[in-house]
Amino acid sequence: MSARKISILYDNSPDSLLDLALECFIDNLSIYTKWDREWDCWAFKEGIILPAEICERFLKVYQQKDRVDNRLVGLFRDQSRTRLENLHLRNATISTESFRYLLLEHDFIRMELLHCEYLSSEWLELIARYCPHLVSFKIGPAERDRDNMPDPPRLIREYMSFTRSPQLQQLTVYCKGINTSPVIYPGPLPYLTHLTVCNSNVPGSTWTFSTMISLRHLVLHNVRWTKLAMDSITTHLRFLIHLDISQADDRLNQYTNPSEVLASIATKLVYLKSLDISGTNLAGTGSAIPALNEEGAPDLTESAQVAQVRCDIPGLESRVNNPLEFLGLYGTHHGACQRHDIPAKVISGDSNEEQLLIAAEVFIERPAMLSRVLNDLYYKFRITERYNDYASRTLSVVIDAMEQHVTEKHIQIPCSAILFYIMKGTEKNRIGVKLKKRIIISLLNGMEAYLEDETLMRNGCLTLCQFKIPSDMLFAYERVVSLLLNGVANVANDGFVQRIAIYLLNSLACHVDGQQKRLLGHHDAIEKMLHLIADRLDRRLCDDVLEVAWSTMWNVTDETPQNCRRFLENHGMQYFLDCLRKFPDKEELLRNMMGLLGNVAEVVELRPRLMNTLFLNVFNELLDSSSDGIEVSYNAAGVLAHIASDGPEAWTVDEPSRDVVLERLAAAVERWDRRAERNINYRSFEPILTLLHAYHTPQCQHWAVWALANLTTVYPSKYCSLVEAEGGIEILYALLRHRAPYQRIKKLAMIVINNCEAFSNVLPEEQVVMSLLNK
Repeated sequence: MSARKISILYDNSPDSLLDLALECFIDNLSIYTKWDREWDCWAFKEGIILPAEICERFLKVYQQKDRVDNRLVGLFRDQSRTRLENLHLRNATISTESFRYLLLEHDFIRMELLHCEYLSSEWLELIARYCPHLVSFKIGPAERDRDNMPDPPRLIREYMSFTRSPQLQQLTVYCKGINTSPVIYPGPLPYLTHLTVCNSNVPGSTWTFSTMISLRHLVLHNVRWTKLAMDSITTHLRFLIHLDISQADDRLNQYTNPSEVLASIATKLVYLKSLDISGTNLAGTGSAIPALNEEGAPDLTESAQVAQVRCDIPGLESRVNNPLEFLGLYGTHHGACQRHDIPAKVISGDSNEEQLLIAAEVFIERPAMLSRVLNDLYYKFRITERYNDYASRTLSVVIDAMEQHVTEKHIQIPCSAILFYIMKGTEKNRIGVKLKKRIIISLLNGMEAYLEDETLMRNGCLTLCQFKIPSDMLFAYERVVSLLLNGVANVANDGFVQRIAIYLLNSLACHVDGQQKRLLGHHDAIEKMLHLIADRLDRRLCDDVLEVAWSTMWNVTDETPQNCRRFLENHGMQYFLDCLRKFPDKEELLRNMMGLLGNVAEVVELRPRLMNTLFLNVFNELLDSSSDGIEVSYNAAGVLAHIASDGPEAWTVDEPSRDVVLERLAAAVERWDRRAERNINYRSFEPILTLLHAYHTPQCQHWAVWALANLTTVYPSKYCSLVEAEGGIEILYALLRHRAPYQRIKKLAMIVINNCEAFSNVLPEEQVVMSLLNK
């Protein structure tokens, strides 16, 4: 990997203007397009013209977000307004008719069709007919197996029969696993310099290379070979630079007389710089083989003996003084990659992290081999503490693998596990914003593809926990929320995934504004939390999931009336009473429940639904609670203060008496320690400041002003500026001038004012230090 590529991993530079514009363009595509009823697809509005560079980049960015379908292809029907020279489609779901219009409008030079759902021989006929200037063609298996889907080898053979003047220079064919279809027999391809074929289980004797004398790079991965096929390569492809005959299938990797075959390759292909024999027995056993002279007798000359000693790969003795630039030895028999004297500058294998990373880069487009390499890399990471030394290169390989193989579970699982180790290491502090975004998107893509796979979901959630929540995930907030809610929805899945998912949800619900909280409600967060609570009640189980479910609802309902209403409409108060009755001594549970009810009580239009004798008696009794310090008593008093702030006429029950409740409320406030540290977080004081206007009920003011006095005393750097910013000082001065509030209220009001004035007089740099200490 180049140094430039490594440095990109930690690039904190802003995105280019083009990238930002394309992101905005795609996110708001409806502004620039209209629906073409005749063609049943999108079309650009008048005046929009895109050059080839923009069109191709647009397609690339779009496919990172969604699949290309018939609707999108409609945007490229008019060559006068759009132009494409290179077509790269992956996982596309376009019809043959849409594909035809693409070819009619654009003169393609390079084309990639990978995992396209409706790929057929008719596509190849169209390409042969309408793409006379095609110089590079890559074709892969369809995403789904279909009875009428010819496999890529047959497609290519048909393509070669259709076209009259093939100009191809690069041809790549990925079959879908090992198959028994007719092998590719390209015929005369005088310009072909690169040929790649993967996964063909056809005897090599059917191959011939006599017509491909221009070939310089030949990849035949997982292809069954015979001696005749190898002889054809060494006889006709004398100018070959790169040869890959690696194998992933044990049925295909056995060569008779392997050292002789390897020696033939090494001596006859004199220009060869790169050779991959991974997964084969071609590297021999490693045992020394006596050097032989031309008569077949042992060669006892000094030069022959020196060469023999310096080479641990029988068959490559001729390359001792002319080492290969690259030699692929991953998974070779008898541990060839672990030998000492190997005539190659760069080696892939499994003996260390360096060799594994090289192997992963080589096999990045070959799922079967790549999954094996990634699993080996994961085990290396798991048993050593050296992963920080290779973090940058590993991240590059892992993210590329996850992006290219979203639907390959056996690739996504080891990748997500490796990401966890890297993200919990010290290197994560160097990772830039761009890479963080790619990592999160890759994790989400893999998890969404396999929602029911517990291993992948566990790995993904654990890795997401290593990021700054919620700031690192705000760009994909809705996707993360939807994914995690799916993880907690199934109460039968009472395991680690459910626990980690609910903890993540709770963190995501905290420290976000109303828009994100409303989004959580829109995705049925309240309903799913109550579903979890109902399950725990049925089992009489008070665990961390039950407590965090209430905490999550507490966060989701904060200053979000819509979610408070959802809580009440889904029988939330009954669940509250049931939990209180079954688990009366659980302090954390009680605190979370009362915090939530405090949010509900802040909503004016919902307070009448709390005007219930049973509810009010519970809140009244909890005023005397010492559970979790003052928190339960504080929240119970807050609920009652908001209910009472609607005035005497709104108190429509006889029991408990309003006067008795208010007397007990004031007594409770006086018992609290004003300097007590709190487990609470206010983003706004608006609900509290509103209570300061309740002159008809001073006890409501008492609770509110005590809350401000406590928070500005214990956390001045956090809350003094909030009081001032929301006009609290003016309200407090008005309270001091009014006759209704009793003296204790005014004394607390002066404490708040003094706290804020004292903080305002602190030097700015001291305020910064205090703010950091209070975070």
